[in-house]
Amino acid sequence: MANTKTNAMRILAAKKIDYDMFTYSAEDGKIDGMSVAQKVGKNPEYVYKTLVTQGSDKQIYVFVIPIEREVDLKKAAKAANVKKLDMLPVKDIQKWTGYIRGGCSPVGMKKLYPTFFDEHAANIDRIVVSGGKIGIQIEVDVRELQEIVEAKFADVVK
Repeated sequence: MANTKTNAMRILAAKKIDYDMFTYSAEDGKIDGMSVAQKVGKNPEYVYKTLVTQGSDKQIYVFVIPIEREVDLKKAAKAANVKKLDMLPVKDIQKWTGYIRGGCSPVGMKKLYPTFFDEHAANIDRIVVSGGKIGIQIEVDVRELQEIVEAKFADVVK
């Protein structure tokens, strides 16, 4: 697994963006954010999850938020400028993003969807997100990640 490059890592490398990769075992079935943060030895404050939603306009919207927080769909809809947002059903995640639940990275989805980082990310230097596969996390500079996925910072959590 150590030399497996995911699509997300290939994109970062191609854009000459430095990142650190951390691997963890998912054999125990624990792939929730808190378990992953513990497994890779990272402060949960800097570990973010990637959530995929669909707007009332049928468009896909991506939200990258702290693992300890919950997305506020009303605030998120406001940020995305749509009437309403719903979480994308798990069965549809791969179809739209190319990733599976638990391995969804904001980098390297099938298309560049409108992406929003929780505003708290604007105050940190480096962020840990999925590397695009269950068992792989990547730590990357927040500003570089924001640039590559063209994300906006917004208040989107409860």
